This record gives sequence, structure tokens and C-alpha cells, in this order.
Amino acid sequence: MSRSETKAKYGMLFTEVEEILFRHDPMGINFGDNTDEYAAEVETILPRLVEARSESDVQRIIQEEFVRWFGSPDAGLTRCPDFSEEAKEIWCAWLMHPAPQT
Repeated sequence: MSRSETKAKYGMLFTEVEEILFRHDPMGINFGDNTDEYAAEVETILPRLVEARSESDVQRIIQEEFVRWFGSPDAGLTRCPDFSEEAKEIWCAWLMHPAPQT
């Protein structure tokens, strides 16, 4: 699925999750004007949220996707040790938005 298809499928949830990651900036790549810097990660995180049953599941998904994208098992440890804040906000956003149709 292309990024535009993913954005269309998830709508505002895509934008909200992208904003959450940009604001927390776990990888230290927010330079103020590159607001789409985490779009690729959002594109792979969102489809996996259907398997999440809790905030801790979301936390695991985020960690796994950041390892996938950044290639380090401790991805983000210097800025965000466990992605817990991101997971909390993304879980809340997921619960607030209706599940997309498959």
C-alpha cells in the first residue's frame, strides 16, 4: 500500500500519529520544519495496531518498527527509553478513531 493509500485509509489517525512521533522525536530528527519525518514509520505502525489489545502492545509495535527502520535493537534509547509516552498517546488516538475498513 502506498503512503497516499495509507493516509486515505487511516485519515486523521495517520496525521495524529505522525504528529505524536514528530513532537516526541524519539530519534532526534525533528528540525522544526520536516513534519513528515516519521511518515514512513507511521505507515508501518498503523496497520499493526489491529493486533494491539493494550498500550503495552502499542509500545512493543512502536519499538519493533523503530528497530526495523533504524536497525538498532535499542532504537531511541538516548531520547525515549521505552516509547511509553508515544504508546500512551497513540493508543488513545487509536481508541478515539473508528477502525478503518479493510
